[in-house]
Amino acid sequence: MCPICIESQNRTHATEFLLLGLSDDPELQPLLFGLFLSMYLVTMLGNLLIILAVISDSHLHTPMYFFLSNLSLADISFSTTTVPKMLLNLQTHSKSITHAGCLTQVTLFPLFTCMDSLLLAVMAYDRLVAICQPLHYLVIMSPHICGLLVLLSFFISLLVSQLHYLMVSQLSFCADVEIPHFLCEPSQLFNLACSDTSTNDILIYFIGAIFGGVPLSGIFFSYYRIVSSILRMPSSGSKYKAFSTCGSHLSVVCLFYGTGLGVYLSSAVSSSPRKDAVVSVMYTVVTPILNPFIYSLRNRDIKNALWRMIRISLYLCYHFCS
Repeated sequence: MCPICIESQNRTHATEFLLLGLSDDPELQPLLFGLFLSMYLVTMLGNLLIILAVISDSHLHTPMYFFLSNLSLADISFSTTTVPKMLLNLQTHSKSITHAGCLTQVTLFPLFTCMDSLLLAVMAYDRLVAICQPLHYLVIMSPHICGLLVLLSFFISLLVSQLHYLMVSQLSFCADVEIPHFLCEPSQLFNLACSDTSTNDILIYFIGAIFGGVPLSGIFFSYYRIVSSILRMPSSGSKYKAFSTCGSHLSVVCLFYGTGLGVYLSSAVSSSPRKDAVVSVMYTVVTPILNPFIYSLRNRDIKNALWRMIRISLYLCYHFCS
């Protein structure tokens, strides 16, 4: 129950919320703006380059890189859901976000979070088929099946986002709702609502456990089968080659779920919502920026495609400018 509410007070739908952000220190605002703007631009550039490389290079027209390009697209959307609004508030020294804008974040943030999780599970399945059933790989992972897997991931994520939207859109708030975060997070809004949210609290943890735990279980099962299959390979060269194809994906999985678990444990242990917001930066800003670097630095095919694309761009630029 909101402390400034009284029982007889009429409950209304707030038209505007205040995002308190990471710090109230005005001297830190330009530094934070420059830092997050740089990270956002690098995130956009890195993931766009991955997408363009996959589209432009015929050698990358395989299921693994098809899923990778969709993961990059989800990461771009993931960052764009929250970072531009945070940058705008830092630049204008404003903390406000409209009710519609808050609902948009509440809807899109779980959509792309769940999409990331499901795509990582699909990519683990792709590696499982490639290593354990290489002779049937092109049949099992046909373009039709790959497209269906991405569409299924999207529609499941859309269902999750709509559940979040329905829970938050029905809440009533008191005046001057201050959210101690840089984004509209359902759990924060539940704490600030004037209505009873105990059912919503249980439901949101249940949704997180199902739609976060099931993909993670699928990833664990896939890699259990993969490791078992690799250990039965006769030569060390074959083992190394098989493990190397999984290295980038495993790194991204550890980064995604590691930072997500850190956010969850921080909110459960810490009594300071502001500290939770600082920890959330790792999950919402740092993870999307590192994914393209992990794949491009550890993957020779991606590096070759990027170099070819850069050389063609330089050639065309020289040709048209001269």
